[in-house]
Amino acid sequence: MSDQGASLIPSSAPPAPSGPPPKVTNHGRTSDPVANSNSDSSDLLDFEPFSAPGPRGFPPLTEYLDIWEVDMMRKPTQTNKQQHHTSLFNSDYLIVRRGQEFEVKVVFNRPYKQAEDKFALEFVIGSSPQYSKGTYIPVFPTEERQSSWKGCIKNTLNNTITMGITPEANCLVGKYHMYVAVMTPFGIRRTRRDDGRNLYILFNPWVSDDAVFLDDESERQECVMNEMGIIYHGAYDDIAERNWNYGQFNYGVLDACLYIMDRSQMPITNRGDPIKVTRKASAMLNSRDDDGVLVGNWSGEYTYGVAPTSWTGSTEILLTYASSKMPVCYAQCWVYAAVFNTFLRCLGIPSRVVTNYFSAHDNDGNLKTDIVLHDNGRIDRGRTRDSIWNYHCWNECYMSRPDLPAGFGGWQVVDATPQETSDGMYRCGPASVQAIKHGQTCFPFDAAFVFAEVNSDVVFYSRSKDGTMEPVKVNQTHVGRLVLTKSPGDETRRDITDQYKFPEGTKEERTVLEKAEEYGCKREKSNPPEADVDLVLPSLEVRVGDDFELSLEFVNRSNQRRTVDAYISGSVVYYTGVTSSEFLFRDPTVKIGPNEGVKEVVDVESRNYMKKLVEQSNLHFIVTGKVKETGQIVTAMKVVTLHNPKISVTVAGSNKVNEEMVATVEFTNPFNFRLEGVYIRMEGPGIMLPKFKYYSLIPGGSSLTWTEFFTPERAGSTRMIVTLDCPALRQVHGQAPLVINP
Repeated sequence: MSDQGASLIPSSAPPAPSGPPPKVTNHGRTSDPVANSNSDSSDLLDFEPFSAPGPRGFPPLTEYLDIWEVDMMRKPTQTNKQQHHTSLFNSDYLIVRRGQEFEVKVVFNRPYKQAEDKFALEFVIGSSPQYSKGTYIPVFPTEERQSSWKGCIKNTLNNTITMGITPEANCLVGKYHMYVAVMTPFGIRRTRRDDGRNLYILFNPWVSDDAVFLDDESERQECVMNEMGIIYHGAYDDIAERNWNYGQFNYGVLDACLYIMDRSQMPITNRGDPIKVTRKASAMLNSRDDDGVLVGNWSGEYTYGVAPTSWTGSTEILLTYASSKMPVCYAQCWVYAAVFNTFLRCLGIPSRVVTNYFSAHDNDGNLKTDIVLHDNGRIDRGRTRDSIWNYHCWNECYMSRPDLPAGFGGWQVVDATPQETSDGMYRCGPASVQAIKHGQTCFPFDAAFVFAEVNSDVVFYSRSKDGTMEPVKVNQTHVGRLVLTKSPGDETRRDITDQYKFPEGTKEERTVLEKAEEYGCKREKSNPPEADVDLVLPSLEVRVGDDFELSLEFVNRSNQRRTVDAYISGSVVYYTGVTSSEFLFRDPTVKIGPNEGVKEVVDVESRNYMKKLVEQSNLHFIVTGKVKETGQIVTAMKVVTLHNPKISVTVAGSNKVNEEMVATVEFTNPFNFRLEGVYIRMEGPGIMLPKFKYYSLIPGGSSLTWTEFFTPERAGSTRMIVTLDCPALRQVHGQAPLVINP
């Protein structure tokens, strides 16, 4: 019998399985499932006998110590929250920080006798508490018997004792439940579960033994306690600001942050390590691989969600995610960074939002951004694939790095914007800022990627007709031009570029680049001769809808005449540097005398760009050309961010806690066309939760007024933040500062 075409599967074999794959379990690997949910917890038994009961059961236990009442001392005005810097949390539960003592009161049925009575406070986190894993911690009142957390009796009054508890400085962060257990001759009797005895333990930047310790009070106040953020955008020579309410103390936000870790299935036992927490969170803040918090969208089409430019703060996003269990639409880099900042500050990890102007998106590690020109000097858009973001926002968080050599702790870059995968997931960091500055790109995590974002070269290639490409100009100073964050304690910006890189052209910079090359980062080694014609583009401040002049200056530094065949291209671009559409093209021939300058003026009319604008109103001008006499290439690039109309918000009233006030939003449509599908959003830290108003139509030249009443909940400096957003007009925002008195 021939075996040609014979099947290896007998005809009687069952059909191939179909349907979902079998559920993966821990059976055969561990006796208990891995605890990865902070919301699930096992109840401890009310009574744990030491032996089997007698014929009549256990004898009455009334003569032994019994627990009547437990006071968690959780009010904001009590010492626990005051000393632990948690009194601003809008929560009914006790919230403390690790490595620092807090107190609880226990009322017994009779005075406590130290020589006779034995009791313990038991702290439990997760679904399968175990002492060896740090998820079950008994705390004893006497020095003779102590566990990993220290306990002591601070005060005794009649039947009431005040107990001091000091969690370890590296204990797990999250929600615990506390039991009080009393030992009797027959077994252990403990309190029944009562959610009023839940408590939250956070990271503690005030304690030197904690991995997130930050020894600077002004930085701690800014990077942990401040709810009001300023996020920088625009262009490096035309910096714009937008306010953001981080809202880390708002009701429900802490639980939402813990839910994010639960949703990631992060083992409870990893939640005391800020390195693991921040790395996991950088993946979970975006939805790309794990149904995380935010859906990224750079398309300009936001019909089925909220436009990224419309958000005013993090609260609405986090509470929506926690309640719906679904990713929230939509985000771009500053939204990812702002919500990540809320997550970090809420858990007690010092953090700040950072903006890098002209940020390279380098996905192959070669430290080059390539711009391809035809051999006549005109840009070849079909072959120019790389882009440079006008700006990119990420986060820095502060922690020690015991996994790295000494000196690489401190500020670490983490980035939730899904750009490239890291270890198979869209995440980035934590990457040591010191490692980035010194070219130590071999250190985990993702230092090489961030290094390229601030250090790439822009390389112009001339492509000949036979397809060969030759580098004709290298710009080593364009990328990573400026790195900004908010200054501690005030509303000014802080230039931290020097924390990421040494000054251009210095010996230290060359050493760093050589070090990075040792670890695989490749730079452009060619050094094309500089053209003797310079091209200068002006800085411009232009409002949306304005006509304006673009004045180009060609400067001849040689002693001979020069003729430049120039190509001037104006395009509408997304802030990511991706071109939407070209709206202007000129190809003048410019003649320049020896050692002279010639200006070429280009009129830019609003009717040519207005209908093509995308959300952040960026116009990108790139001028290239070839000098006839020498064959040299001249280039210049300029991003012009068009300024949007303003929206105003004013507040009136007594400016006192618990007394009603009123906020008034006013906006005038300055255009001759109508605005459709307009959303206005408003909120303020400690004074107003997020609210929004929808207007289907605002005719050209008309105005609107929206009045909203609110009642401040706490005293201090704050501000009301407002945004206006519609498909035809993005990135309109305003704010009103105010001080609320007690």
